[in-house]
Amino acid sequence: MPRAIQIRQTGGPEVLNWTPIEVGEPGSGQVRLRQAAAGLNYIDVYHRTGYYPQPLPFIPGLEGAGTVEAIGQDVRGLKVGDRVAYAGPAGGYSEVRLIEADRLVRLPDAISFDQAAAMMLQGMTAQVLIRQVYPVKAGDLILVHAAAGGTGLILCQWAAALGATVIGTVSTEAKAELAHAHGCKHTILYSKQDFVAEVSRISGGDKLPVVFDSVGKDTFLPSLDCLRSRGLMVTFGQSSGPIDPIAPVLLSQKGSLFLTRPMLFHYIARREELEACANELFDVVASGKVRINVNQRFALKDAADAHRALEARATSGSTILTI
Repeated sequence: MPRAIQIRQTGGPEVLNWTPIEVGEPGSGQVRLRQAAAGLNYIDVYHRTGYYPQPLPFIPGLEGAGTVEAIGQDVRGLKVGDRVAYAGPAGGYSEVRLIEADRLVRLPDAISFDQAAAMMLQGMTAQVLIRQVYPVKAGDLILVHAAAGGTGLILCQWAAALGATVIGTVSTEAKAELAHAHGCKHTILYSKQDFVAEVSRISGGDKLPVVFDSVGKDTFLPSLDCLRSRGLMVTFGQSSGPIDPIAPVLLSQKGSLFLTRPMLFHYIARREELEACANELFDVVASGKVRINVNQRFALKDAADAHRALEARATSGSTILTI
């Protein structure tokens, strides 16, 4: 019988239970997927703690990759044996799962299972951020918080490949070196330096057209001071905690700023959107312009240890759960 990580009550990493599960046969429009690896993302922590409530019990995990094992009725474009990957819906922390076929994308030969499991959520998030929310172009000077994280490293590389100059904030010298090696022209140690002052220095006082922020509470308000008039604040995560409410007039006072809180799944809701986003990601990875760094691997049964490392900010790049 296959096994999975199941959450029966919200809480700390200890609520991640390794347990046998019944999977069954795929229904209409579904496939049964034998997984090779699953991705670890901070949204998994939000689901585990109940910050983003899920119906209990549930299996967490929003991305993975594997091989199609069985096909239900009315499935088109996939066959048994196909290599596929996905970002959503939840259920990724499992050896075998059922999933809607229209949420799967076929993997090119150039993309491994480990790469796919590490990049579907983070990589498509990066595509949405710098190709749709704010189309980064040559000559742009941009700020990426948590530049040595999974999404951060992809963002830095991709933006640099587009001709942008990237400033990245990191917590340690080691992470600064990692970010610099992946397209980050300027690194700022936020634990030792005032990143607002550093941005002003680097930009010659001109400030920036956009800030990409996955940290949240600790970085949000200072980030507004990094933006030039009519700049765009993109907040897409909150690893340091939820952002306190603000009065809209603050955006006016800071220079008629724009603020957005994009979510990947709103940008890949339609099949054609999913395919376009995933295919551009596959192309940029296959070309070598973006490298996917799987810097940590944990066995699926050890998902609790992976969560502890993630919350302690002891990880860099991407982390996968191997199956």
